[in-house]
Amino acid sequence: MHPRVGVGVIIESNGKLLLGKRLSKHGVGTWCFPGGHLEFNENIFACAERESFEEAGIEIKNLELNSISNDFFTESNKHYVTVFVKANYFSGSLTSEENKMIEWKWFSLNEIPVPLFLSTEKGLKNYLNKEFYSDK
Repeated sequence: MHPRVGVGVIIESNGKLLLGKRLSKHGVGTWCFPGGHLEFNENIFACAERESFEEAGIEIKNLELNSISNDFFTESNKHYVTVFVKANYFSGSLTSEENKMIEWKWFSLNEIPVPLFLSTEKGLKNYLNKEFYSDK
């Protein structure tokens, strides 16, 4: 087995962050940033734009690298390296990709929901603490 590469997108709008409640078996019921697998030969920013549109129905702007986490999901025997991209909301109406998300909502930093998906928990910690890498 080999680690997979994921891209998580920390989308800001009016002082709030976008989080979705997961429906898929991997992390069901947890809240996460939009994101997904980096495809072969795909640019990280292109992946962030694609996943934001596919998963949440929105377009983003002002993309920049934010942080990286190294995530071991023991319950599902998965290992991901997640690259987080920070972006701003640009346009579109929130929609949920069928069979993947229950809902999307904007949250201020003092109302972040729990439980968070493991990668999102680390990505949010890095975002708030202005750290680039998390292995814990």
